[in-house]
Amino acid sequence: MTSRMNVVTGATGLLGSHIAEQLRARGERVRALVRPTSDTTFLRQLGIELAVGDLTEPDSLARAIAGADMVYHCAARVGDWGPWRVFQREVIDATANLLDACHTVGVGRVLHVSSIIVYGHPHIRQEQFTEDEPLGQNLWLWDYYCRAKVRAEELCRGYPGDLTIVRPSWIYGPRDRTTLPRFLKALAAGRVGILGSGDNLLNIVYAGDVAAGAIQAANDPRAKGQAYNLSSEGQITQRAFLDLLTDVMGQPRIRWHFPYWLAFAGGFMSELVGRVVRMRRPPHMTRYAVALIGRSTNFSIAKAREQLGWRPRVDVREGLQRSLDWYSMT
Repeated sequence: MTSRMNVVTGATGLLGSHIAEQLRARGERVRALVRPTSDTTFLRQLGIELAVGDLTEPDSLARAIAGADMVYHCAARVGDWGPWRVFQREVIDATANLLDACHTVGVGRVLHVSSIIVYGHPHIRQEQFTEDEPLGQNLWLWDYYCRAKVRAEELCRGYPGDLTIVRPSWIYGPRDRTTLPRFLKALAAGRVGILGSGDNLLNIVYAGDVAAGAIQAANDPRAKGQAYNLSSEGQITQRAFLDLLTDVMGQPRIRWHFPYWLAFAGGFMSELVGRVVRMRRPPHMTRYAVALIGRSTNFSIAKAREQLGWRPRVDVREGLQRSLDWYSMT
């Protein structure tokens, strides 16, 4: 084991847990910032040092990152539902607090996990979206997640130390407790149909691949001050993905289609009702969920491939099988 210390925020989540796992496999020391109520069973099994604290409580951060050579900032409010104050506190304020602590302590380098959602909703075109694409395009009403992630990146750009940004796309894999379980419940309830023709390409990417890319970016001197898209390049269509998922689950394939525009409008109406009645959980259908599965996306990973030597390695069939195996055991 090396003396190098890596601190991971969000290590009990999907991507953070894969980063922590891979760092330990490399023989590196890992400390995880965890809340008092977090389930740390997996982290303790890996032999990871635990530091109890909260990104919204600045006084708890100095101890957690003391002596850190690298900080992986994976923790953030994820998803498309909730009041703005929650995104402000758990994305923007949390990032500001961590960056302040890293600067004060003198951390060697910070790897900030952003998202391709920071591009907003650019108009679809044949050319791939590179890291030079303007952020926050065509924002929707209540587009809180996108706005918060854009603001968090702005804070990162102002950080005086060494910092790198990665922008993953739709991440899936073992220990996904949000997107895939939500999707599987909708599938089991018969609420999933093919949106539009089903020929749109998805930028779905396995969590372990993104973790490997994040670690490569964190350790490459050329990546200082840079941002990288970490996604697939449209590996699978919506129709093929749904066919593969139902095949792996042993369920009949989905045959019925639903107009994309109508689903999108239904998502907006569901959100409107949910806002009025102050629902705590997201509605069954939201615009973000509809766009995630039904809208064409085309993000370039040329920069990560050329500068970091990174590309996705786990194909969707294998990744889905691993995910479902984990899900069945929880």
